[in-house]
Amino acid sequence: MKYIVILGDGMADYPVDAFDGKTILEAADKPTIDYMAQHGEMGMVKTVQEGMKPGSDVANLSVMGYDTKKCYSGRSPLEAASIGVEMKDDDVTFRTNLVTLSDEENYEDKTMLDYSSGEITTEEAAQLMEAVAAELNTDKIKFYPGISYRHLCVWNGGSTNVDMTPPHDISDKKITDHLPKGDGAETFIEMMKKSEKILKEHPVNKARIAAGKNPATSIWPWGEGTKPQLDNFEKKFGLKGSVISAVDLIKGIAKCAGMNSIDVEGATGNCETNWDGKAQAALDALLGGSDFVYAHMEAPDEMGHQGLPEKKKFAVETIDKRVVKFLKDELEKRGIDYRMMILPDHPTPIKLKTHVSDPVPYIIYDSTAETDTNAGLTYTEENGKKTGIYIEKGYTLMNRFLNLD
Repeated sequence: MKYIVILGDGMADYPVDAFDGKTILEAADKPTIDYMAQHGEMGMVKTVQEGMKPGSDVANLSVMGYDTKKCYSGRSPLEAASIGVEMKDDDVTFRTNLVTLSDEENYEDKTMLDYSSGEITTEEAAQLMEAVAAELNTDKIKFYPGISYRHLCVWNGGSTNVDMTPPHDISDKKITDHLPKGDGAETFIEMMKKSEKILKEHPVNKARIAAGKNPATSIWPWGEGTKPQLDNFEKKFGLKGSVISAVDLIKGIAKCAGMNSIDVEGATGNCETNWDGKAQAALDALLGGSDFVYAHMEAPDEMGHQGLPEKKKFAVETIDKRVVKFLKDELEKRGIDYRMMILPDHPTPIKLKTHVSDPVPYIIYDSTAETDTNAGLTYTEENGKKTGIYIEKGYTLMNRFLNLD
């Protein structure tokens, strides 16, 4: 038996005006996913434990079977693991976005125009972060380039006694009340202001402006954390696992859990990602010795953050047609028995442009044990509720999926 998780990041939603009050899942054409919902188990699962922020870090760890109340030490340490930054025991890491702020003279009066600097390319961002590091690195504080707009700051001897706002939580809002607070806040704000001057005249930004793209006008730190400690996935569940994602966070979870993190050329985390390459990599991993594959699709979440319903719908439909259907067809053609679980980590509602901690609908489909329990029900938030199945502790869903209960 092979096990596949298809994680459509943030694809659950609230009713969307553009679709006459339907959610994205209700509006999307997704025949293969709906087939699995009708012939498998469908229910609701709470992936974000009470008292925890609804980030992709907490939610994906939960889906992978980890109790975040016991193992979670912050988001950015997982990203540090992904890009190969070795952490000391007294290091504190911070995710550092390249963002686009409005152009008011007073930094505190600016507005968060774009948390991703127009989904800046990794190549462009690397040049900008090198310039930031050259000016702002100290003996204690270091900056490291990551992927696209997502980068890293490591503060040796730093503190987690801070209050920092994820930039995607304040899209189109004044940053005045959302600047860093707590230990080291003055240092961070000073670095943010200095970064604006460093980035303003950089050739990369000048070229982006000339091309009509958003420039990266400032760094934005958040997501503080300390060195992570995750149980080895294979020892925990008895399965050799692989993870496919374009996102440092998910790759970092894989590495910390001793799983194989597979890089796919052209995988970007947005709607222009290499969908076919990700699907093929998942199949190759299953045929090449992996018992378990976690295929993470970031695009629905990004489109939710950007408030783009048509593109979010496109992302869900593409997951269905080019990932789920491909894997179903290829495994069945080869006579390979499999169980597939399909779900988001959390909702990213179009109208809010940020994460919420509401329960999400899940499917568990077993190719060897089709049922008609959900005949006529498509995969949606409301239909997940109708089944009456509710998993309160999200980290226990993995045991249910793997038949370990």
